[in-house]
Amino acid sequence: MSERESMPYDVVIVGGGPAGLAASIRVKQLNPDLSVCILEKGSEIGAHILSGAVVDPKALDELLPEWRTMGCPMAEVPVTDNWHWVLTKTKKYAIPHWPMPPFMSNDGNYTGSLGNLCRWLAEQATELGVEIFPGFPAAEVLFNEAGAVIGVATGDMGVAKDGSHKPDYQPGMELHAKYTLFAEGARGSLTKRLKQHFDLERDCQPQVYGLGIKELWDIDPAKHVPGRVLHTQGWPLSESNSWGGGFLYHQANNQVALGFVTALDYANPYVYPYEEFQRWKQHPEIRAILEGGRRVAYGARAINEGGWQSVPRLSFPGGALIGCSAGFVNVPRIKGSHTAMKSGMLAAEAIVAAAAAGREHDDMVEYDAAVRESWIAKELKLVQNAQPLVAKFGGAWGTILAGADMWGRVLKVNPIKGLKHHTDAEATQRADLYKPIAYPKPDGVISFDRLTSVSFSYTNHEEDQPCHLVLKDPEVPTRVNLPLYAGPEARFCPAGVYEFVGVEEGTPRLQINAQNCVHCKTCDIKDKTQNIDWVTPEGGGGPNYPNM
Repeated sequence: MSERESMPYDVVIVGGGPAGLAASIRVKQLNPDLSVCILEKGSEIGAHILSGAVVDPKALDELLPEWRTMGCPMAEVPVTDNWHWVLTKTKKYAIPHWPMPPFMSNDGNYTGSLGNLCRWLAEQATELGVEIFPGFPAAEVLFNEAGAVIGVATGDMGVAKDGSHKPDYQPGMELHAKYTLFAEGARGSLTKRLKQHFDLERDCQPQVYGLGIKELWDIDPAKHVPGRVLHTQGWPLSESNSWGGGFLYHQANNQVALGFVTALDYANPYVYPYEEFQRWKQHPEIRAILEGGRRVAYGARAINEGGWQSVPRLSFPGGALIGCSAGFVNVPRIKGSHTAMKSGMLAAEAIVAAAAAGREHDDMVEYDAAVRESWIAKELKLVQNAQPLVAKFGGAWGTILAGADMWGRVLKVNPIKGLKHHTDAEATQRADLYKPIAYPKPDGVISFDRLTSVSFSYTNHEEDQPCHLVLKDPEVPTRVNLPLYAGPEARFCPAGVYEFVGVEEGTPRLQINAQNCVHCKTCDIKDKTQNIDWVTPEGGGGPNYPNM
């Protein structure tokens, strides 16, 4: 067996998103002599980044105060107009902004591609001396004899589907660090193991998620209003007693970013998030914006929705969780990149102080404390009951109660304590309690079939490699999921990865089309029996998002 080579660093960061990049920059700003590297599983920085995005610049202002004049692409389109609609099947009702708490305003924010922001941040990090390795997924956490994290190992390359070594086989490399930061995004594969290993969720509520599905469209210039931001709620999810909502952001170059988020705590196993998005696009008000335009990209990603009460213990011997690995999304504001970046910066400051004191591989409890004393905590505590109230009381009453709770927290008038969550997997109910949902066929103009959409994510995986979607028990899909829950994995996946074949012949089996996977992690989250384990595929695999 080949020996793995190793490389030593002061800091290793797993994930080249906003949190990881901000952490790397902050370390180098404070101590240029510390060696820092970032491992990114995508083929390039930004390849796996997907977000709306409307960005609150608060963290950027702290990290790089002159970013607006440094060529940052996010500075191109400030938010100019903010709309919120409640939809019925054929109509819209505009909600004014005056009843909403002041922090819900988008004044001073920017809309653009989070992927392109990350590409720009990577340039700033590289100029400071950060080493960035795209196409190298961290596949294993390394521990020392005392049980502390001492780094990670990248995945082996050139392994065939049957586990044998192909001619181009290369063993993974070990990257050793005094401190390792995990910035994998929502439901990271190593973060999931670390939470279990160190029991990091012992004192918090379980994390819950939404599935965000997004497209980019080039639209008629006559319909384009740079900086206009639109959010919707209500139809079509109101028809299945589910909740979530749509967004449509007018960004640069006559382009709009639009998408739909379905909260994954839906009970009806026939709900099909991808088809709900296609239905939403056919609403007369949304269709009117898109008609005459052309879709240019597609993708999907799970989003943390648990809020403050789902934030786990953030530090452990040798490392810490930052960004969406920890879960700092402000659900009502639909924003998380600013809190993610701030968490990375706080972790960096803790590391630099620890290194100056000659420490390594210990528990940076001061980072955990810093987050809980920061504006991250203040912001998330104001909205911590919004998600559970909507989840419990539905879109209409839940929104009213969430607004009242947020105002109560702003005014410090008897706020309700943080409400509890149940996992999204637990929420799924038996199929015999519901009727199948008949979704309309795509028209190929505004709405599209799922596999055609996947082609617009530019996803690619080496086909001759072990399947990265691991079934703990291969019999569960046909023994439990199909007969009791009508095989929901065939619907909750936005990329058509899971397909039941042989059903009509009486010999059903679950076929896994792993090459379609867009790395959204929904299957790892929503599978009723928690039988699916998402692990990293060979480096560089997955989507290749342009400016998502």
